Amino acid sequence: MAKGVYIHIPFCHQICNYCDFNKVFFKNQPVDEYIECLGKEMKMTVAKNPQAFERIETIFFGGGTPTALSPEQLERLLILVKEAIPMDAVKEFSSEANPDELTREKIKVLHRHGVNRLSIGVQSFDQELLRKLGRTHDNDHVYKTIQAAKEEGFTNISIDLMYGLPGQTMEQWQHTLKMALELQLPHFSAYSLIVEPKTIFYNLMNKGKLPLPGEDNEADMYNYLMDTMEKSGLEQYEISNFGKAGHESLHNLIYWDNEEYAGFGAGASGYLDGVRYSNHGPLKKYMEAIDQGELPILNRTQVDWKAQVEEELFLGLRKSAGINKTHFSNKFGKPVEAVFGDKIIKLVQDGLLVEENDQLKLSKNGRFVGNEVFQEFLLD
Repeated sequence: MAKGVYIHIPFCHQICNYCDFNKVFFKNQPVDEYIECLGKEMKMTVAKNPQAFERIETIFFGGGTPTALSPEQLERLLILVKEAIPMDAVKEFSSEANPDELTREKIKVLHRHGVNRLSIGVQSFDQELLRKLGRTHDNDHVYKTIQAAKEEGFTNISIDLMYGLPGQTMEQWQHTLKMALELQLPHFSAYSLIVEPKTIFYNLMNKGKLPLPGEDNEADMYNYLMDTMEKSGLEQYEISNFGKAGHESLHNLIYWDNEEYAGFGAGASGYLDGVRYSNHGPLKKYMEAIDQGELPILNRTQVDWKAQVEEELFLGLRKSAGINKTHFSNKFGKPVEAVFGDKIIKLVQDGLLVEENDQLKLSKNGRFVGNEVFQEFLLD
């Protein structure tokens, strides 16, 4: 049974230099037709398996840039969502947003139709770094957008930040965190730059034209981030996420808890009835399938027991609370030690994992090398 719904809006007015998500330039795209196709996909999916959608708790608009849509397009999308998805149990309805695109009119539309959480892509408070990232907003956009959102009734607002950026110094990172915390928001996400293939940054890196801070400097930035957030009373509940109690991202927790969710839109992924699936990415292929009365699914993978236990570890260990041993045993029919015993012992001895009461979790040192720890839980 799905707990969450992800809806992908692949349109952007500006493509960021680091982004590898499925996206296209907004201009001259069939945006209105795409929105109608989203409505049809949602209705078809729910009709095929209504039981899976009886207790949807979260909905998330991601992209691309959902706020690239006009107020009228946003309103139409929100109407279609409410027509297709049972809303009775929804606790959190989130939308990603760009600071220079989230006008007060769009804020009003989102709030009026039940969106109660905003995730705003700020990334940095340094204008030169924003330019390198390909971002088009400035700090004034951030302040005005957040103030307008608060005035229109939003209390659950998060901003995204990035570190390990080309040419970024520790002083610039410290300044960004200072500016961010002065906003007195209940949630922050902070990610290190990962240079992905098929991005402008990837091409620059291959040409030797992307001066990154280096692993040691990036580790120092992450350590400063953790210490600063803790001193500010924000709990690190996941490797890259910090929030006040009661303001954790419920939608992202569905992923980290290895629960099921539906994904709608071009290039979206989902996990339903033990099957992970992904949709066609190109708009034409996605929309052609919908117009033919078919679901636009490109591939399906049945998640077997081996893959399930692997995912339970490397998703669950992203959370500061880690995984609960009793829950693991009840879910998979055997103790976690019976599956990963030797690996757990080694990682605990290396100081990367901690066993505390009934929890297994990353140590602080383990957070710096999380991906390396996760790889240890891939079964032969």
